[in-house]
Amino acid sequence: MGKPTGFMEFERQDVPYGDASKRISHFNEFLEIVPEEHLRSQGARCMDCGVPFCQSDTGCPVDNLIPEWNDLVYNGRWREALDRLHKTNNFPEFTGRVCPAPCEGACVLGITSPPVTIKNIENAIIDRGFLEGWVTPTVPPTRTGKKIAVIGSGPAGLAAAAQLNSVGHYVKVFERDDRIGGLLMYGIPNMKLDKGTVQRRLDLLMAEGIEFQTNAHVGVNVNVADLRREFDVLLLACGATKPRDLPIPNRQLQGIHFAMDFLRKNTQSLLDSKLANGQYITAKDKRVIVIGGGDTGTDCIGTSIRHGCKSLVNFELMPKPPATRADDNPWPEWPRIFRVDYGHKEVATRFGKDPREFAIGSKEFLDDGKGNVAGIKTVRLEWVKEPNGRMIMKEVLGSEQVFDADLILLAMGFLGPEETVGQQIGLEFDPRSNFKAEYGQFATSIPGVFAAGDCRRGQSLVVWAINEGRAAAREIDRHLMGSTDLP
Repeated sequence: MGKPTGFMEFERQDVPYGDASKRISHFNEFLEIVPEEHLRSQGARCMDCGVPFCQSDTGCPVDNLIPEWNDLVYNGRWREALDRLHKTNNFPEFTGRVCPAPCEGACVLGITSPPVTIKNIENAIIDRGFLEGWVTPTVPPTRTGKKIAVIGSGPAGLAAAAQLNSVGHYVKVFERDDRIGGLLMYGIPNMKLDKGTVQRRLDLLMAEGIEFQTNAHVGVNVNVADLRREFDVLLLACGATKPRDLPIPNRQLQGIHFAMDFLRKNTQSLLDSKLANGQYITAKDKRVIVIGGGDTGTDCIGTSIRHGCKSLVNFELMPKPPATRADDNPWPEWPRIFRVDYGHKEVATRFGKDPREFAIGSKEFLDDGKGNVAGIKTVRLEWVKEPNGRMIMKEVLGSEQVFDADLILLAMGFLGPEETVGQQIGLEFDPRSNFKAEYGQFATSIPGVFAAGDCRRGQSLVVWAINEGRAAAREIDRHLMGSTDLP
């Protein structure tokens, strides 16, 4: 390594977010710009650890060459760092912004000290690459004559399209929404992933020869059978878009929405009119409850705060995590510890306390008498370990509580892909209602039809979607050509 003693000399310093009291007034990205020396010193913290667990099965799903580009950043060799980064990751500007960084959870330095700021350095490399003009379209010199239809333009579909196009296949991506990008465009708010950043990469993919069609809901207004006749291969990369519902009494009341409906409409209105058209679900002056504690729930929190909500509470089914790793959560597993994400910090800044209520269950939505939600009846939960090690939850007697609310957002995850496409072509589903296709092969039960990303593996991370898109592209290329040079 360029600085063998760097991990002993420099403390971890994350790239900071903008001041919470100011950033809640807008939807601009909140990452601040730091001096190059900050990034070089953070790269110097990467140890000569021998076995880089950041690249292991518990670390980076796309096998980023992390120690190599950390060393190159420390030595100021940014162009080479970019080349190493692009060898494994088609879209580091996305993962560098929204990935929870399992690589950092597996960092060897993290055994005894705060891990290396891998995610920040990754993001800095790609942003520097665009700033310097190093990231340019690469058009394949020849075409194979093979045609692939990719259904879905989220990270899995885009990664597969980029890889397949790079070896000369003709690729057309079908997107049901009015803009390309899937989850990247409408599932992640602008302050977390600026849509100009997404469009910048999409413009590159178009310049490289990939074709896109919007408002093309395959199985609804685009016939699957027609695509199978026109294209040599279909890749299903349509995500896990069926939200988990909360079927308790009075679910039909007005003011109860799925998180993705809330987030999608907000971003669409923001891009169309900077929210001027009013075509979104507003949290302004409302008492908001967000049910679900993952990234989507946090994004609902951050969006509601920016609307100007009157109050905000976040329900989490699980108990509050410990401050440090528990004995049953050893390194290099992902550390299940208490974290304060951007939305939690913003609520604490605005209202004076963290919004989360842990180990709480929802029993009944309350009616205002006019068909609108007025609150929710809850009960506290106790998590008990059974003799076989399985955790079960029990309601705590006498712990019933009512929370007032005008807007309740359900952010409890997703159950699988829409079934329309699979049913139309007789696709086989797995026990979890995903498209059945073995990891590493990605071939479904229908010849010439492949599946990758959340529609195959279930709800997961952007970085796993990129992993699956790249790997599915490799197998599609092998299927079409008999062999492949794709990684």
